[in-house]
Amino acid sequence: MLSAEPATSVAADALLDGLNEAQATAVTTDAVPLAIHAGAGSGKTRVLTRRIAWRSLTGRSDPRRVLALTFTRKAAAELRSRLRILGLRDQVAAGTFHSVAYAQLRIWWNDNNISEPELIDSKYSLVNSLLPRDKRSTDTLDVIGEIEWAKARRVTPERYAAAAEEAGRNPPLPLTILAGVFKDYEDLKSQQGKVDFDDLLDGCRRALTGEGRRSKLFADAQRWRFRHIYVDEFQDVNPLQFSLLDAWLGGRNDLCVVGDPDQAIYGWNGADADHLRRFDTHFRDGTVLELRQNYRSTPQVLRTAAAALSDRDPMEANKPSGPNPTITAHTDDREEAAAIARRVRESRGVDRPWSQQAVLVRTNAQAEMVATALTAAEIPVRTRSGSALLDRADVRAALSSLRKRKGALAEQLGDLGSDAGSDTSYQPANPRDAERDVAFAELRRLIDEFLALNPRGTPDDFNTWVRTSAGAGIDASTDAVEVSTFHGAKGLEWPIVHIAGLEKGLVPIAHARDPKSLAEERRLLYVALSRAEEVLHCTWAAERTFGTRTSRRSPSPWLTDIDAAINGLDKPLDRRDQSRLAKAARSRTRRPALPDNPDVAAVKAWRLATAKAANVPAFVVFTDATLEALLEARPTTPAELLTVPGIGPVKVDRYGDDLLAVLADLE
Repeated sequence: MLSAEPATSVAADALLDGLNEAQATAVTTDAVPLAIHAGAGSGKTRVLTRRIAWRSLTGRSDPRRVLALTFTRKAAAELRSRLRILGLRDQVAAGTFHSVAYAQLRIWWNDNNISEPELIDSKYSLVNSLLPRDKRSTDTLDVIGEIEWAKARRVTPERYAAAAEEAGRNPPLPLTILAGVFKDYEDLKSQQGKVDFDDLLDGCRRALTGEGRRSKLFADAQRWRFRHIYVDEFQDVNPLQFSLLDAWLGGRNDLCVVGDPDQAIYGWNGADADHLRRFDTHFRDGTVLELRQNYRSTPQVLRTAAAALSDRDPMEANKPSGPNPTITAHTDDREEAAAIARRVRESRGVDRPWSQQAVLVRTNAQAEMVATALTAAEIPVRTRSGSALLDRADVRAALSSLRKRKGALAEQLGDLGSDAGSDTSYQPANPRDAERDVAFAELRRLIDEFLALNPRGTPDDFNTWVRTSAGAGIDASTDAVEVSTFHGAKGLEWPIVHIAGLEKGLVPIAHARDPKSLAEERRLLYVALSRAEEVLHCTWAAERTFGTRTSRRSPSPWLTDIDAAINGLDKPLDRRDQSRLAKAARSRTRRPALPDNPDVAAVKAWRLATAKAANVPAFVVFTDATLEALLEARPTTPAELLTVPGIGPVKVDRYGDDLLAVLADLE
């Protein structure tokens, strides 16, 4: 174990300032392997980064031997940034499973004189070339989805048909034919010297666990390099990633994971939240802690969101009461979108920017209609990644196919996407077609809109028009209302959230029929509802149009539970709730404020300016307790600064000269 200098230990103790009891326990416990079940808004990232920093500063971990695994590059960058702010600078390695595996594989390839294969960033062209001509473009994404599902679960082409049948998969091709496409894809990659992202994970696992001296030396080196492993969003780990994690650990137990079983929404993509739910089964002697205090949302939002899960108590609120959420029914989807636009404008207020509001929908195509209504109301809007519709590869492929044709656009629409006719009780025959039907219905709506403006327009004219129209208003630096799918909103939050399209067939989605899929849809709704900090509005439409097809809709079956929760918000609290609120109030008790005098004002002004320059909360620079100790001690040298509780070598190096100058001016 590393030794910690006294000043460093004081700095480590300062990391515990402002944490509640459960958070502080999660940061300081020596128990490993450790799983932290961190509910929505409970300070998950704060606890993860402070645990890494605290254990490093107290000598329990060597920060140069820490590996923090995330699921996105953005999350890894944020984690590194927070650790630098906490005093660890760039010593901790943080990255995605894929980026770490790739870096280690390149070492393996170089050490063993293996030619580095080409990494393909998209499977689309390879898979598309292997499909029958009449199945290309429209079915390619679904076939890719099946291949990725299989590889995430370590299912080989030879085992695919049996595994898919057992799992109740419903791909666009017969299972045996798709298994053949899967095998051809793997063979083609091998022949061309290429690997995909899933190959990186399995290749690194095999290099670490292979027989022979070379594998042992490689594994020993990597396990020596990374002795302390942390995993963020552990509910999203799939079996392939879990097997690689097991290889990285190599039988050791220095592991800490954080995640929320209630936000497990990627099972359709191979994620298996069982790794988190039954952590102490997967890891013998594992410890599980829970964070149940929420710092994001009002009690009204939390109780409403919990109703979506049906079997979970709401998290403990640390925010004051707010308005009750609302549920509104509309005649049709156009009226719904227009009403949302009106409410967005009414909710803005005098000092509230547009960016404090979001509209969340279940599918990408719904986002287009809402964005159109907001734009028509002259409200700035952006979608999560530009045009949600044009993010779909099958839509882009259809547009590309149209561009290659001659003649007027109106003559070229016979085989564009899918069209189920005008049956008002329409449900897709193939459950996997539901999302595509909605997307292509929206594409057809845009075509109708274009032809009304330019009846003789060509496919090329339409492509230019739709990309210009759909891509407008997506500058992330502008003050705009966010429009996002439920999935895209995970990890985000807004003071005001509008949730649209809460209808059967969308929430839950039509193809979710078995208990496991329906449970995931409930969790997805919970994620959407829990994005709201203060105000939550829910809507549904009695009629929805898909292209030229209009269908009658009924409210989501889960709206009954949500409505009951909202109606019960104004009822007196029972004894259990009273006790919970009293406990939460006690946990929010803070030490008396600093006295109001010129010296205090001066050091607080310096702290605020320093925090703003670093884009961090003021307490990260120095807590009130540290400022109070500074004014009592009045240090004049860096050595004297180190004697002040809450100030260690890192903060002296970072702030010492400026701080001493401020204190000198007070004399």
